Amino acid sequence: MTLHNQLGKTAEELASAYLLKNNFKILHRNWRYSHFEIDIIATKDNFLHFVEVKSRSNPTENRPEEAVTKKKFKFLSQAAEEFLHQNQQYHQVCFDIMAIHFIQGKSPEYLLIEDVFL
Repeated sequence: MTLHNQLGKTAEELASAYLLKNNFKILHRNWRYSHFEIDIIATKDNFLHFVEVKSRSNPTENRPEEAVTKKKFKFLSQAAEEFLHQNQQYHQVCFDIMAIHFIQGKSPEYLLIEDVFL
């Protein structure tokens, strides 16, 4: 597995743990529809959360949350639409970004941006 893919997998593990600690219930990880993927689908307080996880380890790169482009958000929305079609019991949804910044020699920094719309 490449370093980039390993970093992404680690970030998704940490994001799931963070969400669980903050009273989210994880329903799915890496849910796929066609060629689209939703990193984490979770519930909290009667809301369904579609969570896009982004991480960075290089201090010269942009912040991880800046990597969620309008195109990426459109793909996430298309996958979420299919999930909702298959799971019609959910009526309140939001899209979130979980950004994890790995800093050498320090604990990772977490930023959860809830209810994003691009």
